[in-house]
Amino acid sequence: MPITRLRCHSARTVVSTGASFCGNFRYRFTSQRLTFRHPSNYNSNKPRLIYNYNHNSLFHSVRTAMATNTPQPRGFAPLNPQNSNAPGLPALKAVVFDVDGTLCLPQSWMFAEMRRQLGITKGTDILDHILSLPDDNVVESKGVSEQEVAFEKIRGVERQAMGEMKPQEGLVELMDYLDGRGVRKAICTRNFDAPVEHLITNFITGHEFYPIITRDFKPPKPSPAGILHIAGKLGLEDGGSSLIMVGDSLDDMAAGRKAGALTVLLANDENQALGTHEYTDFSVKKLSDLIELLENGIVARRQ
Repeated sequence: MPITRLRCHSARTVVSTGASFCGNFRYRFTSQRLTFRHPSNYNSNKPRLIYNYNHNSLFHSVRTAMATNTPQPRGFAPLNPQNSNAPGLPALKAVVFDVDGTLCLPQSWMFAEMRRQLGITKGTDILDHILSLPDDNVVESKGVSEQEVAFEKIRGVERQAMGEMKPQEGLVELMDYLDGRGVRKAICTRNFDAPVEHLITNFITGHEFYPIITRDFKPPKPSPAGILHIAGKLGLEDGGSSLIMVGDSLDDMAAGRKAGALTVLLANDENQALGTHEYTDFSVKKLSDLIELLENGIVARRQ
């Protein structure tokens, strides 16, 4: 097979039978066929693009392949249709919210009290500890399993915290904005149902969240399973990549990133260090700060 010289953008590459590279693409000549792979498919047995080898059309094929297969930035197009400064970005389909510390002000004392009642240290994850307890034995004085006794202890703390719950600054403004732009809203929290219902009923009456994932869903954050479940319920076939996850903890950022969503940290005095964490795409000080970002288009700082 004769050696063929081809120009790929500004680079000139000499290729023959075998594998070589052109820009961001890997290609292989076999007889009269050119097989193209994007870097993400280097180890794949399934070629991304296949072209019949033709001297006259080779340059056009390379340029077309590179133009159509360049990795798309992680981000979303402006929700304001008059702002077209981010061509090619996909539309945002939904925003997923954590509850404690995100939709309502953080109540850090609550977690300290839960750990005190459970007899565990600060470094121990509360739900991991409870789920490790036996659920098939019965505590005689309670009539339920040891695991259920522990769950009821933390539910009691959460009920107490409900009486002190206060909404985050900009909560109603952001909810109204998302409704006005036709963006769906969902919740993914490690709380149980009652605090979620209390918040919606008392602070954002009339706003719909679907689906609402609470503690009953397993595994909880930082697993991405809850967010991926939300995407499925919303009919999204690309996992979490059409979503934004808004939260105030590393669990929120980790779950969002692992699900493929953009992540937004609601910063406070205790979590500011997470603003530079590898799982955090953006950081805002109040919920309504998201409005400007979404109006003008949002692109992750790490691709």
